[in-house]
Amino acid sequence: MKSRAIVDGLWCLSVVLLLSVSARAVAAVKPLTVCADPNYMPYSNKLGQGYENKVAQLIGHALGRPVKYVWSSYRQKGGFENFLALNLDKNRCDIIMDLPYGDPEEHFTAPYYGSTYVFVYKKSKHYDFAAGMDSPILRHIKIGFEMGTPPEMGLKMRGLLLTAKAFNTASSPRLSPEGPLQAVQDGKVDVLITWEPAVGYFIRKHFPDLAMKRVPDTNALGTPERYMFFMSLGVAPAHTSLIPRLNAVIKSHEAQIKQILSEYNVGILP
Repeated sequence: MKSRAIVDGLWCLSVVLLLSVSARAVAAVKPLTVCADPNYMPYSNKLGQGYENKVAQLIGHALGRPVKYVWSSYRQKGGFENFLALNLDKNRCDIIMDLPYGDPEEHFTAPYYGSTYVFVYKKSKHYDFAAGMDSPILRHIKIGFEMGTPPEMGLKMRGLLLTAKAFNTASSPRLSPEGPLQAVQDGKVDVLITWEPAVGYFIRKHFPDLAMKRVPDTNALGTPERYMFFMSLGVAPAHTSLIPRLNAVIKSHEAQIKQILSEYNVGILP
């Protein structure tokens, strides 16, 4: 009996030691820190409901690292550039989720998706946007656009800016991309020119009467115009050693990432 008690005691002690070592090992795993907006759907929010949240969780899991957020608004004073300066550039996190591929001032991974600006309009209108920003119909309908984006310059080049309605969703945390969509639904504008990942989610959920058509890149006026962009992960200066591993995850999990984006109605370029 005494020997059995000793064996049982040693077994219990070994279990306790094993659990203690396991707990320390888990605690020692460094989180993957992500700077993200706490309230900007469909990108991200504190409840983890945005597509950036979902892709971040996928990447963290693939790296074997828990995801930890550093919350900061994309739409603070100074906009997205100030968000980068105050967070990524100061190494407050390892990565951000959406950075235009090729940004000359930041470190970045391979792109994990590409998308475009789109014309959003009522399906019942059957507008012809085959010529993109040079489509003749644009001279006869009320246009809405997001301030500070490529469509603004495209409209200005064509003399259409003064009669168009500007929206400033990307500069105010109080606003949602749903607002400009509602303006199309209510007939306040006939077409909205905006970034597809910002609105596809809401169109699928709340605006079934609206259609989207991609805005093609064009240089019809002699000046190159870009409406298609590939998005990468922005990487902090202190953590550039992560880039090869992140690139490997992006490549090996392409199908899963594509599925996440599809669930948010984000149109993906080849």
